[in-house]
Amino acid sequence: MSQSARNAWLPLIRSLSDEIAAAVPLPGVVAISGAQGSGKTTLARLLTDALAARGLRAMTCSLDDFYCSHAQRVELSRAVQPLLITRGVPGTHDVELCMAVIDGVRRAPTAVPRFDKGLDDRVEAVNWPVVGPVDVVVFEGWCLGARPQPDAALVEPINDLERLDDVDGRWRRYVNAQLAQRYRALFARFDRWIYLRVPDFAAVSRWRGEQEMDVPEERRMDAARLARFVAHYERITRWMFDDAPPRADVTVVLDDRHRIANVVTRG
Repeated sequence: MSQSARNAWLPLIRSLSDEIAAAVPLPGVVAISGAQGSGKTTLARLLTDALAARGLRAMTCSLDDFYCSHAQRVELSRAVQPLLITRGVPGTHDVELCMAVIDGVRRAPTAVPRFDKGLDDRVEAVNWPVVGPVDVVVFEGWCLGARPQPDAALVEPINDLERLDDVDGRWRRYVNAQLAQRYRALFARFDRWIYLRVPDFAAVSRWRGEQEMDVPEERRMDAARLARFVAHYERITRWMFDDAPPRADVTVVLDDRHRIANVVTRG
Protein backbone atom coordinates (compact mmCIF):
# COMPACT_ATOMS: atom_id res chain seq x y z
CA MET A 1 0.00 0.00 0.00
CA SER A 2 1.40 3.39 -1.05
CA GLN A 3 2.00 6.27 1.33
CA SER A 4 -0.86 8.24 -0.25
CA ALA A 5 -3.17 5.26 0.31
CA ARG A 6 -2.06 5.07 3.94
CA ASN A 7 -2.79 8.77 4.37
CA ALA A 8 -6.29 8.24 3.02
CA TRP A 9 -6.88 5.72 5.83
CA LEU A 10 -5.95 8.16 8.61
CA PRO A 11 -9.50 9.50 9.24
CA LEU A 12 -10.72 5.92 9.62
CA ILE A 13 -7.83 5.15 11.99
CA ARG A 14 -8.72 8.15 14.14
CA SER A 15 -12.37 7.13 14.24
CA LEU A 16 -11.56 3.53 15.15
CA SER A 17 -9.08 4.51 17.85
CA ASP A 18 -11.65 6.93 19.33
CA GLU A 19 -14.27 4.18 19.51
CA ILE A 20 -11.90 1.54 20.88
CA ALA A 21 -10.51 3.85 23.57
CA ALA A 22 -14.02 4.83 24.63
CA ALA A 23 -15.95 1.57 24.41
CA VAL A 24 -13.74 -1.53 24.33
CA PRO A 25 -13.32 -3.13 27.77
CA LEU A 26 -9.64 -3.27 28.64
CA PRO A 27 -7.64 -5.37 28.19
CA GLY A 28 -9.36 -6.11 24.90
CA VAL A 29 -8.93 -7.74 21.50
CA VAL A 30 -9.65 -5.99 18.20
CA ALA A 31 -9.75 -8.36 15.20
CA ILE A 32 -9.08 -7.32 11.60
CA SER A 33 -9.91 -9.72 8.78
CA GLY A 34 -10.07 -9.55 5.01
CA ALA A 35 -8.80 -11.25 1.90
CA GLN A 36 -5.15 -11.52 1.00
CA GLY A 37 -3.75 -8.17 -0.07
CA SER A 38 -6.63 -6.20 1.43
CA GLY A 39 -4.43 -4.17 3.79
CA LYS A 40 -4.93 -5.95 7.12
CA THR A 41 -1.31 -5.68 8.20
CA THR A 42 -1.07 -1.98 7.34
CA LEU A 43 -4.35 -1.20 9.11
CA ALA A 44 -3.30 -3.19 12.18
CA ARG A 45 0.00 -1.33 12.47
CA LEU A 46 -1.55 2.10 11.96
CA LEU A 47 -4.28 1.34 14.49
CA THR A 48 -1.74 0.05 17.02
CA ASP A 49 0.28 3.25 16.63
CA ALA A 50 -2.84 5.39 17.06
CA LEU A 51 -3.82 3.56 20.24
CA ALA A 52 -0.29 3.88 21.60
CA ALA A 53 -0.42 7.63 20.93
CA ARG A 54 -3.45 7.72 23.25
CA GLY A 55 -1.39 6.17 26.02
CA LEU A 56 -2.74 2.65 25.62
CA ARG A 57 -0.37 -0.30 25.62
CA ALA A 58 -1.17 -1.88 22.26
CA MET A 59 0.41 -4.65 20.21
CA THR A 60 -0.11 -6.10 16.75
CA CYS A 61 -0.51 -9.84 16.48
CA SER A 62 -0.90 -11.92 13.30
CA LEU A 63 -2.69 -15.21 12.79
CA ASP A 64 0.16 -16.06 10.39
CA ASP A 65 2.53 -16.47 13.33
CA PHE A 66 0.40 -19.31 14.67
CA TYR A 67 0.73 -21.64 11.72
CA CYS A 68 1.37 -25.22 12.69
CA SER A 69 4.99 -26.25 12.20
CA HIS A 70 6.02 -27.88 8.94
CA ALA A 71 6.31 -31.25 10.68
CA GLN A 72 2.82 -30.88 12.13
CA ARG A 73 1.37 -30.09 8.71
CA VAL A 74 3.18 -33.03 7.13
CA GLU A 75 1.54 -35.29 9.69
CA LEU A 76 -1.82 -33.62 9.12
CA SER A 77 -1.51 -34.05 5.35
CA ARG A 78 -0.84 -37.75 5.81
CA ALA A 79 -3.56 -38.33 8.37
CA VAL A 80 -6.35 -36.26 6.81
CA GLN A 81 -5.73 -34.91 3.28
CA PRO A 82 -2.59 -33.94 1.30
CA LEU A 83 -3.69 -30.32 0.71
CA LEU A 84 -3.25 -29.61 4.42
CA ILE A 85 0.50 -29.41 3.89
CA THR A 86 -0.13 -25.84 2.66
CA ARG A 87 -0.40 -23.34 5.48
CA GLY A 88 -3.22 -20.86 5.83
CA VAL A 89 -6.63 -22.51 5.86
CA PRO A 90 -8.46 -23.27 9.11
CA GLY A 91 -6.97 -26.42 10.55
CA THR A 92 -3.37 -25.39 9.82
CA HIS A 93 -3.07 -23.04 12.83
CA ASP A 94 -2.23 -23.87 16.43
CA VAL A 95 -5.47 -22.41 17.77
CA GLU A 96 -4.80 -23.46 21.35
CA LEU A 97 -1.43 -21.68 21.38
CA CYS A 98 -3.05 -18.62 19.81
CA MET A 99 -5.69 -18.42 22.54
CA ALA A 100 -3.10 -18.95 25.27
CA VAL A 101 -0.95 -16.10 23.92
CA ILE A 102 -3.88 -13.70 23.48
CA ASP A 103 -5.05 -14.44 27.01
CA GLY A 104 -1.55 -14.33 28.47
CA VAL A 105 -0.26 -11.15 26.88
CA ARG A 106 -3.14 -9.16 28.38
CA ARG A 107 -2.12 -10.26 31.89
CA ALA A 108 1.66 -10.60 31.97
CA PRO A 109 4.82 -10.72 29.83
CA THR A 110 4.28 -13.55 27.33
CA ALA A 111 6.39 -15.13 24.60
CA VAL A 112 4.77 -14.50 21.19
CA PRO A 113 5.50 -16.98 18.35
CA ARG A 114 7.06 -16.00 15.06
CA PHE A 115 6.72 -17.89 11.79
CA ASP A 116 9.34 -17.73 9.02
CA LYS A 117 7.49 -17.98 5.71
CA GLY A 118 10.74 -18.39 3.81
CA LEU A 119 11.52 -21.52 5.80
CA ASP A 120 7.83 -22.44 5.98
CA ASP A 121 8.29 -23.20 9.65
CA ARG A 122 7.93 -21.75 13.11
CA VAL A 123 10.90 -19.91 14.58
CA GLU A 124 12.45 -21.67 17.57
CA ALA A 125 10.74 -20.70 20.81
CA VAL A 126 13.97 -19.35 22.31
CA ASN A 127 13.78 -16.55 19.71
CA TRP A 128 10.18 -15.51 20.36
CA PRO A 129 9.81 -11.92 21.62
CA VAL A 130 8.31 -11.42 25.06
CA VAL A 131 5.48 -8.86 25.08
CA GLY A 132 3.03 -7.56 27.66
CA PRO A 133 1.05 -6.89 29.57
CA VAL A 134 -0.97 -4.87 27.05
CA ASP A 135 -4.28 -3.03 27.03
CA VAL A 136 -5.25 -3.89 23.44
CA VAL A 137 -4.28 -6.76 21.14
CA VAL A 138 -4.82 -5.77 17.49
CA PHE A 139 -5.12 -9.21 15.91
CA GLU A 140 -5.12 -9.58 12.12
CA GLY A 141 -5.77 -12.62 9.97
CA TRP A 142 -7.51 -13.36 6.70
CA CYS A 143 -10.22 -15.73 8.01
CA LEU A 144 -10.87 -14.22 11.45
CA GLY A 145 -14.58 -14.26 12.19
CA ALA A 146 -15.46 -16.71 9.40
CA ARG A 147 -18.38 -19.03 9.99
CA PRO A 148 -18.67 -22.56 8.58
CA GLN A 149 -20.63 -22.95 5.37
CA PRO A 150 -23.79 -25.05 5.16
CA ASP A 151 -22.98 -28.65 4.21
CA ALA A 152 -24.80 -28.31 0.89
CA ALA A 153 -22.42 -25.51 -0.17
CA LEU A 154 -19.44 -27.87 0.07
CA VAL A 155 -20.65 -30.37 -2.52
CA GLU A 156 -19.56 -28.62 -5.71
CA PRO A 157 -15.89 -27.61 -6.15
CA ILE A 158 -15.34 -23.92 -6.85
CA ASN A 159 -11.96 -24.07 -8.62
CA ASP A 160 -9.49 -26.48 -10.21
CA LEU A 161 -7.69 -27.06 -6.92
CA GLU A 162 -10.82 -28.49 -5.36
CA ARG A 163 -11.89 -30.23 -8.57
CA LEU A 164 -8.58 -32.04 -9.11
CA ASP A 165 -6.99 -32.33 -5.66
CA ASP A 166 -10.03 -32.61 -3.40
CA VAL A 167 -12.17 -34.92 -5.50
CA ASP A 168 -14.08 -36.40 -2.56
CA GLY A 169 -14.38 -33.07 -0.70
CA ARG A 170 -12.49 -34.31 2.35
CA TRP A 171 -10.24 -31.27 2.54
CA ARG A 172 -13.00 -28.66 2.34
CA ARG A 173 -15.17 -30.58 4.83
CA TYR A 174 -12.27 -30.77 7.28
CA VAL A 175 -11.53 -27.04 6.95
CA ASN A 176 -15.22 -26.21 7.39
CA ALA A 177 -15.43 -28.40 10.50
CA GLN A 178 -12.49 -26.55 12.04
CA LEU A 179 -14.43 -23.28 11.76
CA ALA A 180 -17.40 -24.93 13.43
CA GLN A 181 -15.30 -26.30 16.27
CA ARG A 182 -11.84 -25.12 17.39
CA TYR A 183 -11.92 -21.62 15.86
CA ARG A 184 -15.20 -20.62 17.49
CA ALA A 185 -13.55 -20.26 20.91
CA LEU A 186 -10.81 -18.07 19.40
CA PHE A 187 -13.27 -15.78 17.62
CA ALA A 188 -15.34 -15.48 20.80
CA ARG A 189 -12.45 -13.54 22.37
CA PHE A 190 -12.91 -10.58 20.00
CA ASP A 191 -14.29 -7.36 21.50
CA ARG A 192 -14.39 -5.63 18.11
CA TRP A 193 -14.24 -7.07 14.59
CA ILE A 194 -13.21 -5.01 11.56
CA TYR A 195 -13.73 -6.60 8.13
CA LEU A 196 -12.06 -5.33 4.94
CA ARG A 197 -14.43 -6.11 2.07
CA VAL A 198 -12.59 -6.27 -1.28
CA PRO A 199 -14.52 -5.73 -4.54
CA ASP A 200 -14.14 -9.26 -5.94
CA PHE A 201 -11.82 -12.25 -6.07
CA ALA A 202 -10.02 -10.90 -9.13
CA ALA A 203 -8.78 -8.05 -6.93
CA VAL A 204 -7.55 -10.59 -4.37
CA SER A 205 -5.44 -12.36 -6.98
CA ARG A 206 -4.08 -9.09 -8.35
CA TRP A 207 -3.25 -7.53 -4.98
CA ARG A 208 -1.69 -10.76 -3.69
CA GLY A 209 0.46 -10.79 -6.82
CA GLU A 210 1.61 -7.25 -6.05
CA GLN A 211 2.60 -8.37 -2.55
CA GLU A 212 4.67 -11.17 -4.04
CA MET A 213 6.88 -8.62 -5.78
CA ASP A 214 8.16 -7.58 -2.34
CA VAL A 215 9.47 -11.12 -1.75
CA PRO A 216 13.16 -11.73 -2.61
CA GLU A 217 13.36 -13.01 -6.18
CA GLU A 218 14.81 -16.39 -5.20
CA ARG A 219 11.75 -17.06 -3.00
CA ARG A 220 9.12 -15.44 -5.23
CA MET A 221 6.29 -17.59 -6.60
CA ASP A 222 5.70 -17.55 -10.36
CA ALA A 223 2.20 -16.90 -11.72
CA ALA A 224 1.18 -20.57 -11.78
CA ARG A 225 2.34 -21.28 -8.23
CA LEU A 226 0.74 -18.10 -6.95
CA ALA A 227 -2.60 -18.95 -8.59
CA ARG A 228 -2.56 -22.39 -6.98
CA PHE A 229 -1.61 -20.92 -3.60
CA VAL A 230 -4.43 -18.34 -3.69
CA ALA A 231 -6.91 -21.05 -4.72
CA HIS A 232 -6.58 -22.59 -1.25
CA TYR A 233 -8.29 -19.49 0.20
CA GLU A 234 -10.89 -18.86 -2.49
CA ARG A 235 -13.82 -20.72 -0.92
CA ILE A 236 -13.75 -19.00 2.46
CA THR A 237 -12.84 -15.64 0.92
CA ARG A 238 -15.88 -15.71 -1.37
CA TRP A 239 -18.09 -16.94 1.47
CA MET A 240 -17.02 -14.04 3.69
CA PHE A 241 -17.82 -11.46 1.00
CA ASP A 242 -21.51 -11.81 1.87
CA ASP A 243 -21.50 -13.51 5.27
CA ALA A 244 -19.10 -11.22 7.15
CA PRO A 245 -20.47 -7.66 6.58
CA PRO A 246 -23.80 -8.15 8.41
CA ARG A 247 -21.94 -9.50 11.46
CA ALA A 248 -18.76 -7.40 11.63
CA ASP A 249 -18.75 -4.37 13.92
CA VAL A 250 -17.13 -2.30 11.16
CA THR A 251 -16.98 -3.17 7.45
CA VAL A 252 -14.55 -1.18 5.34
CA VAL A 253 -15.62 -1.47 1.69
CA LEU A 254 -12.70 -1.12 -0.74
CA ASP A 255 -12.90 -0.22 -4.41
CA ASP A 256 -10.88 -1.72 -7.27
CA ARG A 257 -8.05 0.79 -6.72
CA HIS A 258 -7.70 -0.12 -3.03
CA ARG A 259 -9.44 3.05 -1.87
CA ILE A 260 -12.04 3.23 0.88
CA ALA A 261 -15.44 3.37 -0.86
CA ASN A 262 -17.58 3.14 2.27
CA VAL A 263 -17.47 2.37 5.98
CA VAL A 264 -20.44 0.58 7.52
CA THR A 265 -20.81 0.33 11.29
CA ARG A 266 -23.15 -2.32 12.63
CA GLY A 267 -25.83 -0.89 14.90
